[in-house]
Amino acid sequence: MSATTSPNRFSRPRFALLVLLGAYPLLTTLLYVVFPLTDGWTIWQRTLIVVPVMVSTMIWVLIPGVQKLFRGFINPAGR
Repeated sequence: MSATTSPNRFSRPRFALLVLLGAYPLLTTLLYVVFPLTDGWTIWQRTLIVVPVMVSTMIWVLIPGVQKLFRGFINPAGR
C-alpha cells in the first residue's frame, strides 16, 4: 500500500444499523407466521421455533447480503 492510499475502515455502527433494519422485518414476519400456527403454546416454545430460523436466516442470508450490497457504506474509505 502506498502512502497516498488509505485503508477502508469497517463501521460497526453502520453495519449494526443495516442489520437492525433487516432483522426487524424478518423477526416481525416470522412472528406473524409462527404465532397462528402455535396458538396455545407458551412463549418459550414459540421462541424455540423462531430463534433457529431467525439465526440461520441472519447468518446465511441477511448478513452476507448486507455486506455485499452496502460494502461502500459500511467500509468507508479512510482519511
